[in-house]
This record gives sequence, structure tokens and C-alpha cells, in this order.
Amino acid sequence: MAAPLRARELELDRIDIISPDHYAANGYPHAEWALLRERAPIYRFDRFDGQPFWAVTRHEDIIWISRQPQRFLNAPRLAVFEGGEPPDREEIGRHLLVMDPPQHGVFRRFVSNRFTPNGIARLAGQVDALAAGILDSVATDGAVREIDFVEKVSSVLPIMAIADILGVPREDWPKMFRWTNEAIGSSDPEYRRPGETPEETGQRARVSMFEYFAKLAELRRKEPQDDLISVLAHATVDGAPLRTVDLLIYYNLIVIAGNETTRNATSGGLLAFIENPQQLEQLRRNPALLNRAVEEVVRWTSPVIQFCRTTTEDVERKGQRIPKGESFCLFYPSANRDESVFADPWSFRIDRDPNPHLAFGIGEHFCLGANLARLELRAIFRQLAERLDSVELAGPVQRLRSSFIGGIKHMPIRYSLRSSRA
Repeated sequence: MAAPLRARELELDRIDIISPDHYAANGYPHAEWALLRERAPIYRFDRFDGQPFWAVTRHEDIIWISRQPQRFLNAPRLAVFEGGEPPDREEIGRHLLVMDPPQHGVFRRFVSNRFTPNGIARLAGQVDALAAGILDSVATDGAVREIDFVEKVSSVLPIMAIADILGVPREDWPKMFRWTNEAIGSSDPEYRRPGETPEETGQRARVSMFEYFAKLAELRRKEPQDDLISVLAHATVDGAPLRTVDLLIYYNLIVIAGNETTRNATSGGLLAFIENPQQLEQLRRNPALLNRAVEEVVRWTSPVIQFCRTTTEDVERKGQRIPKGESFCLFYPSANRDESVFADPWSFRIDRDPNPHLAFGIGEHFCLGANLARLELRAIFRQLAERLDSVELAGPVQRLRSSFIGGIKHMPIRYSLRSSRA
């Protein structure tokens, strides 16, 4: 498959790479990114209601920036948002995504051993069982039925897995699902209550999670369990417990990050298999390709669209001079289609090897939950390949209105799926 032909018809001074409405209506702006990679890989963008930024679209440039955390800070600008930037996080509380060394390493180590390959391997049987139960709940026993795949399958496993690791009781998992939808998708009208602004919806969801985790943390301080709520409730920095606000932000970050990205990779992954049925058949014939297939799903979907880095000094790159204090916006899905890195980047190929995608980031902020995401994706796609007799779209795909997280809200499918007991 060739690069998007529409890239040849675009003009640099008219492209849209940040409007949430554009993402909701059209999906990722791959044609625009292809144009930028070719003609302006470091491009100053100021045509929106927010602080200007430098768009970074090539693989090598994102790596170059990400491996210099002293020159390019995560704080204070997390990402580019429509309508201006959120409040200064340091005034509210601290979380991993806006921390820089050495503070970032201190906070990350609290939970990092739980997300190593060995730490996650202990969960394999549990995650497989969760995936089997979810698919059994929508098994058709030979019939052909229709469901919203996002609602019934892809949104369920990630929230179950991360809530279980945290130590959230099963009866409260639906609350986690609702609050994370509202927190990450507050700009989407579907997730807002009547009369609320996006800011009010996001704030209400965050406050609800804060109040919930504050109660659980207090219980775990008195009666610790083998879960992340207990680990963080007893964590210390320089001999002192975490500030309450930092603790609660940490919980919120884990549940949101552990839910949203894997959900969207699962939905987008099945869509890729529907659009490329020969790849699903190849996985059926050769299950040994599962690990490569998961990496290709992650490259293809790239659920996190962008993060920012702020310069600590004047920088020159690709003929551009970027003054101290300005922001680079790193577009990961663009890097994952970079023609100079990936052979045939516009094709979904489950046997792709090597596959140096940047969907989990790189450097200091490589995704903490990458091993968990891979485990969940292996579990769901292995079972789908084994048990799906047929699958096709049964209606239009509806995408999340966001230029930060690339999400599919609804994906109706028509399918036939065998039970695990069949």
C-alpha cells in the first residue's frame, strides 16, 4: 500500500494535525504527517487556539529528543490540547508523565518491579482466564450475531486487569470504566453530562477517583494487601510518605493509562484484521507469529498520539532554530509510518521483523505498562484467532474526539465466535 495520495494535494500552511474534530471525523491525519516528514519534519504550528509548538514527525528526531531528558523536559507541558493548556501540574500535584530526572526515577521505582517481564508473567494465567471469560460471554454457538466490539470486548479486559492489579474490588470495576472514559474523553460530547463543559466533566471524574482511592488507601495503610494500592500507600520519599495529592494522582494515572491505550489497541487491532483478512488467516495458520502480530497491532494503532518536550536551551535541528522554552510535539503514529525506517509502512503485516515502533515511547518515559499491554493483547488476539469463524464490520466506526489519545468509541461487528468449551 502506498502513502496516502492526499498528501500530494495538501499545503503546509493549511494542514490540520491537532483539531479533535478532525481526528473524530477522519482518524489519524496520516496524509498530513507524510507531507511533514517529507517537507518539514520540524515544523512550527501556530494555527489553533493554544500555545504554538514544533511538530516532530520523523522517527529519528523523536528518538533524538527523547534520549536527552536534560535538554528536553516533560514538564511543564504534557501535550498539546485544544483551547489552551491545563493548569500547572506542579501547583496541583505530581505524576510520572510530567516528571523529569531524578524525580521521575524515584517515583517510577515504587511500582516498576510489578511491571517487569517477570512481574507480569505471573499474571499470564489470570489474564488468559479473563480474556476467555469475556469472549465466552459473547460466544455465538455457531450463529452469526452483532455486537459493539468496544463495549463488549475491548473495553472490558484492560479495566479488569489494571483494576485487579491495583486492588480495586470487582464490584467497583464499572466505576473505574466510567470515570476513565470521562477523564480521558471529556472533550467528546458522548461522555459529558448535560450542561457540563469538557473541563467540568474531566474534573468531576478525577475528583470521583480521588475520593474513591483516598478511602481505599486509608484501608490499605491499616491492612496491607498484595496490590499496588498498598505498595503506594506505604511508599516514602526521603523517609516521608507521599503527599496525599501525589498518591491519588498516581492511582488515577495507573488506572487511566492501564485502561485506555490497551482498549484502543485492541479495537484498532481487530479493525486492522477485518480490513486485512489474509493477516488473520495467517495468524490462524501460524500461531507462532503472535508476538510479532501484537507488535504490529501496536505500531499500526499507536494509541498515544502525542506528548510534548520543552527545551532548556536554544536548539538547532533540521535547519530550524528552536528557542529555549518552546515545545516540541512528538507525533508517535507518524514515526511509526516513517518510510525511512519501516519497509512498506502502509501495510499491516503481522510477520514484520524488525519492528522498531515507538508506540510505547522511548527513553526515560518508555511506557511503564508496556509488558502488561502486550500480555493482554496476546491473550485476546490468540483467542480471537483460534475462535473467530467470521467477522466483519456491521456499521460505521465511531472515533473518540481527541488529538491526544487515538480511540475508537464504537465498532459494530457481525461475527461468529466459538465458546472456549466448544
